[in-house]
Amino acid sequence: MALTALDLGLRGAVVGLFLVVCAVLLLRYTTVHRAASLGAAMGVAGAAYAISTAPFFPTWSFGWSSPFVALGMSSPVILWLWARMIFDERFALRAWHAAIWVLMAGLGVVTYNGWTLWPAVAANCGRLLAAASIAFALLALAQTARGWPKAFTTVRGRLLVALLIGISTQISLSAGAGLAGIPTRSISLAVACGLGASALLSIWMMLFDPPDAEPAVAGAAVAGGESRRTPEPLVRAGPSALERASLNRLEHLMTVERSYRQEGLTIGLLAARLGMPEYRLRTLINDGLGHRNFNAFLNRYRLNEAKAALADPGQADVPVLTIALDAGFQSLAPFNRAFKADTGLTPTEFRRRAIAGQNAAGEAEIAVRTE
Repeated sequence: MALTALDLGLRGAVVGLFLVVCAVLLLRYTTVHRAASLGAAMGVAGAAYAISTAPFFPTWSFGWSSPFVALGMSSPVILWLWARMIFDERFALRAWHAAIWVLMAGLGVVTYNGWTLWPAVAANCGRLLAAASIAFALLALAQTARGWPKAFTTVRGRLLVALLIGISTQISLSAGAGLAGIPTRSISLAVACGLGASALLSIWMMLFDPPDAEPAVAGAAVAGGESRRTPEPLVRAGPSALERASLNRLEHLMTVERSYRQEGLTIGLLAARLGMPEYRLRTLINDGLGHRNFNAFLNRYRLNEAKAALADPGQADVPVLTIALDAGFQSLAPFNRAFKADTGLTPTEFRRRAIAGQNAAGEAEIAVRTE
């Protein structure tokens, strides 16, 4: 009974975590990444699976439990579609995908809710459901294997690959146990633990952004007053034709349209404007442009604009705060930190030296002309 109580408590926590994942995906990512809706559907399916496979859940007849069973048992199809949409830019949902999902959900309902009416049919449907679950999990793994070389270039991409592999493995093992005739109750706690690990990994990946979480500035100084890094070249050697085209579009957005000024700009929003998956844009920024993360990439443009404005004698009376906000910074404090790290000077000191240097150069030129 103690293990059963632990199992039920863990599943309750899993359901809550999956619902948080769904909320984050729907509120933050649906407008910037086309796979977010399927990710939310996967979260709902995971919560339904945690409920429908829990001890004492009523599965002996058709009724209110059937929707939970249908959603939970169809999760392998959603996983496969989710992996396709993440790693295949040409993939689009079709009507026959919905038909496959309905068929899988129907198999699950008959398998779990049809034992009292059609035991032989339910047994056959159960074997078919297990085999199909393993097949879709393997398809998801195959799709992930094709996409992980680029996904592995970012921490978030590696987390996503780990999540897909973990879910696919758990589906395969659970379905394999069903084919082997292992009682569900004997593996229930292990299933709950696996669901909990997937939920926690999803929370980590969705709520936090490891590549961009650390404060970073292009050309940042080393702590303790050491000399500053030499900025990386704008484009590293050897990009493909597709990468060059993408980099040109990205450069146009940043230099001509000045997208870095947009308030609340995220890598997801920028990827949506470019019409490419978020992981591909991360790869371009990290590998193609040599930046540590998205914040460093944005700050390069913002700081360049701020330095040009501060060095302009015509803007000598414009407050530093106004220049910082116009360049895309949200407040003065992060701007001052980023500027000091990049130049070794405060904005006010930079302005004073730049204008004084221009005045001295102008006086010297006048003196040369008068001689």
